[in-house]
Amino acid sequence: MNLKSSHIIFFFLVFAFHVNSQQMKTIDTSYTVYSSYTKYLKKFPEIEIVNPQIFDNVVEKKEIVYNEIGERKLHLDAFYNKSKELKPAVILVHGGGWKSGNKLHMQPMAQHIASNGYACFSVEYRLSPEAIFPAGIFDIKNAIQFIKEHSKEFNIDVTKIAILGCSSGGQMAALIGATNNNVNFEEGNSKYNQSSEVNAIIDIDGILAFNHPESEEGEMASLWLGGNSKDKIETWTEASALSHTNKNTPPILFIGSQYPRFLAGKDDMIEILNKYSIFNQAEKIENSPHSFWLFHPWFKETVQYITNFLDKIFKEK
Repeated sequence: MNLKSSHIIFFFLVFAFHVNSQQMKTIDTSYTVYSSYTKYLKKFPEIEIVNPQIFDNVVEKKEIVYNEIGERKLHLDAFYNKSKELKPAVILVHGGGWKSGNKLHMQPMAQHIASNGYACFSVEYRLSPEAIFPAGIFDIKNAIQFIKEHSKEFNIDVTKIAILGCSSGGQMAALIGATNNNVNFEEGNSKYNQSSEVNAIIDIDGILAFNHPESEEGEMASLWLGGNSKDKIETWTEASALSHTNKNTPPILFIGSQYPRFLAGKDDMIEILNKYSIFNQAEKIENSPHSFWLFHPWFKETVQYITNFLDKIFKEK
């Protein structure tokens, strides 16, 4: 059995476990690591799926329930460095067009970042077949509150929290960071007396403005936002991180593929950030597909950008 075949079998088994463990009535399986792999293989014959990797200095705890909505349980997976020092935390949000994908996609990235001295949490949230915007945003903000509430268990510095997302997850991460302490994005029934504020954002190929000349969002965004851009113009605007960017927005790292449309609104957002002297960094992975973060040869470069940024924000004096 060759290396690529073993990768494919692994992800089939992992996905089967994930589906069986879910309580959702509707699961969209249109976006998986394997479906992306087969889509890109012809154009990028060197592509390889990134496998999970065990690190001696990382503790892993899976399927932790962070919230219950009726009978629905929402889970997160924790990957945290064994260091006794208080460490920054990174919340990872998977992509999938707001309607598909799952937290297992973020496992390899979480493991690698955690091995560099961080606590990482890959979060499950409600997708559009189950609940439309802003339900998923509330879920992730509640996960942040849960993680802060249990900071002693994971040995976390609650003043150093980053949110990282890929594709639609990048859009959500940017929005969550840009709406720190915005009462319209705080669900009132949270049982944790903690802020959902984050101190840094990492947006990997996630749109920043839905109504923008560079944007090509359509059906999948409409499903999540409850209607198309004409009928739900206020919602499309409210869901755009660019609409909320101001002097209180935390530092942000943008990592993009070769397709600018996935970071639509980035240049406008950078203009605002620069106005307020907020640190920002933009990197481009040349000759890469969307979903590049799931595959070699782009994974290592992506993780290096991420850890360098996190070190600069949280570890440099």
